[in-house]
Amino acid sequence: MSTPDPTLSHLPDHVRRAIEITPAAGTGERIIDITTLGRRTGRARRIEIFFYRAAGATYLCSGAGGAATDWHANLLAHPDFVFHLKNRIRADLPARATPVTSPAERQAVLAEIVADLNQPHDPGTIRPTRLEDWADSRLMRISFLHRP
Repeated sequence: MSTPDPTLSHLPDHVRRAIEITPAAGTGERIIDITTLGRRTGRARRIEIFFYRAAGATYLCSGAGGAATDWHANLLAHPDFVFHLKNRIRADLPARATPVTSPAERQAVLAEIVADLNQPHDPGTIRPTRLEDWADSRLMRISFLHRP
């Protein structure tokens, strides 16, 4: 069992439970929006993305192939963003993204994400998903901030 994420402790129980998904969670429970600030324009940019839980924390990941993404570049320039829960539970949560650069942490987290994606719970997921295909993924660990 992993250690609870201390950045979730200030959130209401129903919001915390929506973020603390398990491998049994379906696609709809993993889909969120994020609002980042554009790295060049400084304008708010909202996109739909999956989030993942691994090693007791919340992550955003670019997925297999590791192609460059605007959301990742924006978060490198401006790490504070809004994490929008939008299915069953609605909440706009201030958050901060930290790039995961440690090879050991990347390997452990990506292995958990791939194992999770290979669960038989969601027929919409393409399987099998292979860890080596995710090796170059953009990976960000998310901390949830207290509202001012």
